[in-house]
Amino acid sequence: MLRRKLTRRQFVAATAATTTALVAAPYVRSAHASIGFWDHWVPGANQASTDLVKEWGEKEKVEVQIDYITSQGNKNLVTIAAEAQAKSGHDIFQMPTWWCHSNSDLMEPVNDIMEPIIKENGDVNGTVKYLGMLDGKWMGVPACVGSQIKGPCSRIDLMKKYAGIDVQQMYPAGSPPKADNWTTDTFLKAAEACHKGGFPFGIGLGETSDSVDSAGAFFQAFGAHLVDAKGNVSVKTDEVRQALDFYKRLIAFLPPDVAAWDDASNNKWLVAGKGAMIMNPPSAWAVAKRDAPQVAEQLWTHGFPIGPKGRFAPFLPFFWSIWNFSKNKEAAKSLLVHLSKPASIEKMVNASGGYDLPAFEKLTTLKIWAEAEPPKGTLYHYPNPSHHQTLSIAASPAPPKIAQQIYFQATQTKMCLRYAQGEKMEDTLAWAEGECEGFLRS
Repeated sequence: MLRRKLTRRQFVAATAATTTALVAAPYVRSAHASIGFWDHWVPGANQASTDLVKEWGEKEKVEVQIDYITSQGNKNLVTIAAEAQAKSGHDIFQMPTWWCHSNSDLMEPVNDIMEPIIKENGDVNGTVKYLGMLDGKWMGVPACVGSQIKGPCSRIDLMKKYAGIDVQQMYPAGSPPKADNWTTDTFLKAAEACHKGGFPFGIGLGETSDSVDSAGAFFQAFGAHLVDAKGNVSVKTDEVRQALDFYKRLIAFLPPDVAAWDDASNNKWLVAGKGAMIMNPPSAWAVAKRDAPQVAEQLWTHGFPIGPKGRFAPFLPFFWSIWNFSKNKEAAKSLLVHLSKPASIEKMVNASGGYDLPAFEKLTTLKIWAEAEPPKGTLYHYPNPSHHQTLSIAASPAPPKIAQQIYFQATQTKMCLRYAQGEKMEDTLAWAEGECEGFLRS
């Protein structure tokens, strides 16, 4: 089944009792359930999920099959497509960002458990609702495992020496940000200064997620949308022109090969001590702690600069979703309630070293982010505890099935490169308009 060859178009396209009774319902020992978890990047992080599932299974007398499915080579996405086509597979599958909407006709609504989960854990941000809901129905429960913000991770020493910016003072550990002057203009000046000092910002312009996410956040800072929420193409606007002008200026201060960067490139750049900033979750810092402690002790994770239309940060949530062809829906829902308890979430966050982010408002101030070191407090602002920036995803607010195509075609980064490499602005806009019109027809 997993060896079936999918065309690119097929890949993207494919790709009840009350709550009290549900949580308390007894299960007989012969009951079964299965879950397909994302295979975590952080060594040892999977164990917390395994322990929580086993804990629930022993309590409810349910045998649970757990499979950890890697995202390397997109194996998790291929598995989703294969199970969707076969209408057979795991009861629960961990869906990345767009895949609830890609498979919306096969998702079991989970409003009955989401309502009490939100009541206990606090509301979720707009991006989670945008990606996890359709026509008022929740298509999955937000999973803290794998969910991440890709914000700036800066070198304290290099930003202070070359750009005159004290990132620890701007984003003090344990206190709200003092970042009113952290604007897109300030960002460009800092990029230029660090470039002149020999330590450029490491921001990719390739076609993989890290590059697309950064471009998406900056486009939103200028209010630049390629397709609006109603599905209308909106490329030829002053806001899009401003975003392209910003990126043309920025690209002049980046490493010359950023168009070829993948998601590992910026991590390697920072850990090797070559740059003053990248946009990433704490995985680069964690690797630096292990491989380059002298770099790690100079790293500080903080918020995005503010643009004319606001301060936005890329947020990529995962969802635990139940297939509507599952034969164990009640057991699956009960398990997801258990995994969404505050104590369960904290165990998973701790096991990931603070990499994983809960989507719920009341769970953004766990101890691990305040206590992480070196330097102490380096991750304090990673989960956006002061809510001073809007968590977003590139290509929104376009309808998700259209936004997904803009995202995976890397339309925004391609626009930036075309214009920066000398193409006339109106020609770049005409090209992008044609691309988006094609997405609307597909």
